[in-house]
Amino acid sequence: MTLLITIIAAVISTVIWYTSSKARELKVGILLYMFWGASLMWLVDAVVEYLEVGAEYFEPAAKDMLNDAFLGISVVALAFTVWMVYLLIKDPQNTVKKLLTEKRTGNK
Repeated sequence: MTLLITIIAAVISTVIWYTSSKARELKVGILLYMFWGASLMWLVDAVVEYLEVGAEYFEPAAKDMLNDAFLGISVVALAFTVWMVYLLIKDPQNTVKKLLTEKRTGNK
């Protein structure tokens, strides 16, 4: 499930990045690199686990699938959090700078 969730997130973010110049301006590329990196990591994990347990890999328990789903959702949420912090630090559209400047001068 972790692999599936991160691949879906990676594909969606890649399509958004590819089709929207606004997304490229907002550094969605950072987000898609995180998702593709996580997908690659879980692909390697899946291959290694398959080599260890064989065909049993394709018959996971419901509890294991639920845990994997929560992990996948957590990774997607963490990637979004890291991306948001990155946006706040880099401020590609100078939004934070404008807000801070307005507060200093008292203009609204």
